[in-house]
Amino acid sequence: MAKDAVLDRAVDLARQAAREVAQTPDDVGEHLGATWEAERLVTHRFACSTRGYSGWQWTVTVARVPRGRSATVCEAVLLPGDGALLARPWVPWAERLRPGDLGAGDVLPFRPDDPRLEPGWKPSGDPDADDAALVPVEELALARERVLAPLGRNETAARWYRGSHGPMTAGALAATAACATCGFLLPIRGALGQVFGVCANEWSPDDGTVVSADHGCGAHSQTDADPEPSQWPAPDPIIDDGRVEMVRIDRDGGEDAPGAGPDDAGQPDDAGDGSDQADEAAEAPVVADDEPGEAGDAVADDEPGEAVEAGGAGAPDAEDDEPGLGEPDPGQVEASGPAPQ
Repeated sequence: MAKDAVLDRAVDLARQAAREVAQTPDDVGEHLGATWEAERLVTHRFACSTRGYSGWQWTVTVARVPRGRSATVCEAVLLPGDGALLARPWVPWAERLRPGDLGAGDVLPFRPDDPRLEPGWKPSGDPDADDAALVPVEELALARERVLAPLGRNETAARWYRGSHGPMTAGALAATAACATCGFLLPIRGALGQVFGVCANEWSPDDGTVVSADHGCGAHSQTDADPEPSQWPAPDPIIDDGRVEMVRIDRDGGEDAPGAGPDDAGQPDDAGDGSDQADEAAEAPVVADDEPGEAGDAVADDEPGEAVEAGGAGAPDAEDDEPGLGEPDPGQVEASGPAPQ
């Protein structure tokens, strides 16, 4: 296709047309090129600087009449280019709806071919006879025009059983008995009545809702039933390993206030005090040895006099029941062996 010199030079004219339709003149960017659509018909493209329209282009189509020496603007529009940021494809409202979206006053669109429903009566195949059969159905209420199909019934049963009123909820697992044995369970008709019922206990959290027969709660009519053993293992205790509380233990067996640091635990109580050595000496047991006369040992022997001499100033008085021996210390007896005779 031969180029048109008049239309090729009409860049300023096309730019001015794009600025007139744009929100601001600055939204029209640089010239990106021209495309020859047909004889005496050329489209000029300009970059779009509008925020949120990345990759879009201002498209202005110009033309001229035969033997004309001036260009005329045909249209100016904003079109997406290669790699442009586009919105999601439009979806009809009837297809966007999800369970729970229907509010007060909203009406769902009619679906004559709903796969979840089927005719409530068996069609005869004759359209005239089928239309005539709808008269007693509607006026006498002998049946419903459409009822649940097997697909709709199976989907309903699976949804109810997996929901918050099925057997796997926390309340059902902790219940002492199932809803099948509860006096407040109202049965329902049809095939779903074999698995589900309606709770009629105002004290139950499931009051007025459909529950499975193996569901349960704490408002069972027989609350004196023995609890059944749980099939779930007991949870492991939660231990916070990241928190450590430092406690200093004194030598006398007591505990200081929590939070004492390790530096305090290694320091003596009083600098230059001999109380630690005195405590150790007091706790050392007195050992009875068969060989008397060694320094620092208390001697237990058959002769009371020798025991008094070994005891020194701290020996018991001679007026005791057994001369030379005081009341035996349990710690000493255990350390030295059998008690002296």
